[in-house]
Amino acid sequence: MIAGIRKQFDRYVWGDGLTRHGPPGRLVAGVLRNLYAVTRDIASGQLNLRAMSLVYTTLLSVVPLIAVSFSALKAFGVHEEIEPHLYGFLEPLGPKGIEITDYIMNLVNNVNSNVLGGIGFIFFIYTAISMVQKTEDSFNYVWYVSKARSFSTRLVEYSTVLIVGAIAVGLSVKALVEFSKEKLVVEMQENVVLAPVFTLTDRLMPYLITIGIFTFLYKFMPNTRVKLRSAIVGGIAGGFLWATTATIFASLLATSSNRQAIYASLAVAISALIWLYLNWIILLIGSQIAFYFQNPAYLRVGRREPRLSNEMRERIALNIMYLVGKEHRNPVHGVDLRRIGRTLRIPTITLAPIALGLEANGLLTTNEKEQLLPGREMSRIKLRDILSVVRRDGETGSHKTPRWDDAVDALGKSIDASVSGALADHTLSQLLDEKESS
Repeated sequence: MIAGIRKQFDRYVWGDGLTRHGPPGRLVAGVLRNLYAVTRDIASGQLNLRAMSLVYTTLLSVVPLIAVSFSALKAFGVHEEIEPHLYGFLEPLGPKGIEITDYIMNLVNNVNSNVLGGIGFIFFIYTAISMVQKTEDSFNYVWYVSKARSFSTRLVEYSTVLIVGAIAVGLSVKALVEFSKEKLVVEMQENVVLAPVFTLTDRLMPYLITIGIFTFLYKFMPNTRVKLRSAIVGGIAGGFLWATTATIFASLLATSSNRQAIYASLAVAISALIWLYLNWIILLIGSQIAFYFQNPAYLRVGRREPRLSNEMRERIALNIMYLVGKEHRNPVHGVDLRRIGRTLRIPTITLAPIALGLEANGLLTTNEKEQLLPGREMSRIKLRDILSVVRRDGETGSHKTPRWDDAVDALGKSIDASVSGALADHTLSQLLDEKESS
């Protein structure tokens, strides 16, 4: 019976059981595919672990994070417009949420660099930046990015997110508040026909701001190129899920009497931790949906570890070096793993471990634009060195040297000698020359 259900599920979700019914069928199939993929990713446990790690980081970073952002907002006089949205973030916790926000804001307002001292202030800033770094690392995991930004790039971009981003949001909110006070707008709000529209807009504004923030994070935080359309889809999904979860969580909190009886004074702290966890898991789920929208080929396979034959690994290594060398000789757009993946029709997740091995052995390097370049002069890159990366390097082995049978050991050495003889001292440069002359 289970096999039959799975077969029907595959036919309707992954086959043409739904898609053949036109746009509505394709929409339903897309929703079911994303639901399946996200459920599978949550069940694997990695998203949960990262969300819990971010909760712990939040507890350490919330005051420094808000303080750094508000110090910039105060300079522009827009901090008062942002403050109500911080109260709205913990609104699902009820009256205690307001108390927690008041406590945090009091701490932020009392922060004084003279009191903290030099080392304390540096640690204070580091704690704020570590929050953004943890978020980027989680997004990089979702987007299959194995290499983080450099330290200098992180410092500049994190400062932009913490200061310029906060100022941009503050100025936008202040502009909306000032716009709502205009005489014409006030008259339109009092109009019988237009009043319901303004009422609906006021109710939707917090969700629109949330969607905008989510979209910004999905677009700029991962260390890869995220299409704006993908970021918007993830932002809408994450914002809708956040709004729905906030309503449900607030209702459960209001109707739960056992929580106070069991946990007593710890009930509010536990509720706050759960709410923080839900916010982070929702943020990661939205990022996961944005990733799948941009890379639908991963919907079914997910993070399944690619299994490659030795022949396939050797050909991939040679192809990576060949395409990098070809682009290096006649540069056009630059080449990275995504472009190589599209050329070879192989997912990036399959190419990444081999590329990292080539880079670790000095055969590849990357520039500031994350483009791949030969690690040294191509006339000094021997083809047998490229094959050695996938044939010999990276094995863990055991604590003792294996005891091969003499006949097998001799055969292995004969195979290695044959491979070396076939390649001789051929270099990557010669391989490119042969292709150009043919």
